[in-house]
Amino acid sequence: MSKEPPITRYTRTAIALHWLVAFGILGAFSLGLYMQDLPISPAKLKLYSYHKWAGVTILLLVLARLAWRATHPPPPLPETLPVWQRRAAQAAHHLLYVLLLAIPVSGWLMSSAKGFQTVWFGVLPLPDLLARDKALGDLLALVHRSLNFSMAALVSVHVIAALKHHFLDRDLVLARMLPLHRKRPGT
Repeated sequence: MSKEPPITRYTRTAIALHWLVAFGILGAFSLGLYMQDLPISPAKLKLYSYHKWAGVTILLLVLARLAWRATHPPPPLPETLPVWQRRAAQAAHHLLYVLLLAIPVSGWLMSSAKGFQTVWFGVLPLPDLLARDKALGDLLALVHRSLNFSMAALVSVHVIAALKHHFLDRDLVLARMLPLHRKRPGT
């Protein structure tokens, strides 16, 4: 009987940052979809504040995650993974990081151009990054929305690929990022 290889995992910090960002994105995206068609009201303005707080928090978590990743390389992918899948995974991860930075920054720029300062958690006013400009604010709203739907599509592919690896391929790709996973898939 051969001994099963140990699961090569991400660090606990990387796992925690991954899942905090993932749930933050899910919440901020859902809130953004919900609030966009509401009639203007104090409740809608409060939801916009929550959405912006989430965006700034996600941006800070992503910056922390990038700093962590710069000093803690990810565990290797299984050797059995085809080269094209390795390259696709690397490209998808790079694009995810670009979107994780671009989306909150585009929202901050949009808020600035529309004349609505972001005050993180109602306490820390963030500087406006642009002067008030309605046309630019409307353009940035379109950019922010497009980036978010691009992120939703890419995250969907990311999740489907992870589930495929776990349930069909039965390899350790997903297990590397699961917070409580201790056994090899299928055991």
